Amino acid sequence: MLNIGIKGTKTEMVTNENTAAHLGSGDLQVYGTPAMIALMESAALESVQPYLEPGTTTVGVRLEVEHLAPSPLGMKISCESTLIEIDRRMLTFEISVFDEKGEIGRGIHKRFVVQKDTFLQKALARKSTDPS
Repeated sequence: MLNIGIKGTKTEMVTNENTAAHLGSGDLQVYGTPAMIALMESAALESVQPYLEPGTTTVGVRLEVEHLAPSPLGMKISCESTLIEIDRRMLTFEISVFDEKGEIGRGIHKRFVVQKDTFLQKALARKSTDPS
């Protein structure tokens, strides 16, 4: 059962593949904001997945992020999500991201609980819909 206070953690190293230069969000060899956002979403997703009904998952619907400090190649990045609100199927997380020297990012992330099959059917229907 979902409860306020569920925590999730994820870690990764800053490598060429998750730098701003590689991801196209900048031209420097530092941890890219898109990588930080993906880490935030992953920590939140994985934290609640064991508590969901079979056949359901969560999808990201909103993210407010501050990227506060640069992290160079080789630094370890740690992310912690905390479930702070449950409004029916809408879950709200507070997320903090750190490197070995301190906080580098924070945000509020909302995820919506969906039925996997129904959600995929809606997505596929968008592809086959005639726009005219």
